[in-house]
Amino acid sequence: MDLEAFRNYCLSLPHTTEGFPFGEEVLVFKVGEKIFALADTSFFASVNLKCDPELAIDLRERHAAVTPGFHMNKKHWNTMAIDGSLSDTFIREWILHSYTLVRDSLPKKVREALL
Repeated sequence: MDLEAFRNYCLSLPHTTEGFPFGEEVLVFKVGEKIFALADTSFFASVNLKCDPELAIDLRERHAAVTPGFHMNKKHWNTMAIDGSLSDTFIREWILHSYTLVRDSLPKKVREALL
């Protein structure tokens, strides 16, 4: 997966916005003003994705390319290396998981406004 494919997939998810709140090198994707994915645009070597805490541990144990979230809450975030060891399908699956987790945690009023 390259940066453009990552970006296009994230933006294909309903009500997703992108921005650079942490500087011009960190691309951030949000739903309902909450972050669900981040990536470094200058050296696209990994992505940070929110994850169910129990699944996060399981993923880290099964895949060397999945580590605790870099600069994020290690319980709720994973960093996935973009080094070819994880398939694009696998990465898209976990982007969707992150998006859904964040979207479903939004306050009811915000979720309803998105519909």
